[in-house]
Amino acid sequence: MQETVFVTGGAGFIGSNFILRQLAQNSSSILNLDKLTYAGNLRNLDAIASDNRYEFVHGDIGDRALVRRLLQDRTPHAVVHFAAESHVDRSIRGPDDFIRTNVDGTFALLEEARAYYENLREQPRQNFRFLHVSTDEVYGSLAPADPPFSERTPYAPNSPYAASKAASDHLVRAYHHTYGLPTLTTNCSNNYGPFQFPEKLIPLMILNARDRKPLPVYGDGQNVRDWLYVEDHCAAIATVLARGRVGETYNIGGWNEKRNLDIVYLICDLVDEIEGRSGAARRELITFVKDRPGHDRRYAMDASKIERELGWRPRETFETGIRKTVLWYLENAAWVKEVTSGSYRQWIETHYSS
Repeated sequence: MQETVFVTGGAGFIGSNFILRQLAQNSSSILNLDKLTYAGNLRNLDAIASDNRYEFVHGDIGDRALVRRLLQDRTPHAVVHFAAESHVDRSIRGPDDFIRTNVDGTFALLEEARAYYENLREQPRQNFRFLHVSTDEVYGSLAPADPPFSERTPYAPNSPYAASKAASDHLVRAYHHTYGLPTLTTNCSNNYGPFQFPEKLIPLMILNARDRKPLPVYGDGQNVRDWLYVEDHCAAIATVLARGRVGETYNIGGWNEKRNLDIVYLICDLVDEIEGRSGAARRELITFVKDRPGHDRRYAMDASKIERELGWRPRETFETGIRKTVLWYLENAAWVKEVTSGSYRQWIETHYSS
């Protein structure tokens, strides 16, 4: 009997990349439950839409009756939970959706997964896994000389988004320790790559540079992040799902600490190279804007545990991954046009008006 992976939020950036990878490299079937909020896009999955191993269901993880029915009818051997509101800026302007999806939604999903798991027969119970995909932002901010975040770093979230993900991480941990649900948690650094909604730094800068629009950089641009190419992240998730120790957390990072301003410089140079320059260099478009409230100064990930225990390391350097990413956005104008419609433009104009 073919095994099924139940993916939540599979029409989003990381979830869709994970599904494409799984169907290309694995014989399992995929059940994708997605609410299709502004950042969910079924066009991301056009390549496998007719694959008989793939099924899409439009729905909310908070709809417990729907989740219960899907679990009972499709009998998955794993749940991989991507569904989340994830943009810090949006969480500052309106945290309600983040609590509703990231906390309440995860709780609802855990409750239904627990009930499903407890009713499985012995062999399926041994094989079942609940993998929760989280973020490095739950750990807070690092000073320049601080060691990177490890799995033992205390939580110190500084934005409503980070706090909502920290809450969901704690719920997942509690459901393992209290109820025995076989959970796995991954905390990743900043992702980039194909299909990322262009409110995030890298796609926003690529598209604005392409169109010679201002490139808004928060504060002084010295904030540091660790960057992880999305396909490397998806490979890590698949590795943890297959071989991770139940109840454990694994940090996933790219070993690529970069200042935001240096990333924007590199994107400008790549777009100049690929699109050609007519006039001033695109670096001249950089515009410094008022910093976001509570902006964490530095994130860095120690991903040695997943390397040591499971043998995973990222394949892409930042230089190879960012070139692939810039090319993808420049070569996929139809996808970009569709996702950058009226509601997106209104958000950008409202948020960066100052």
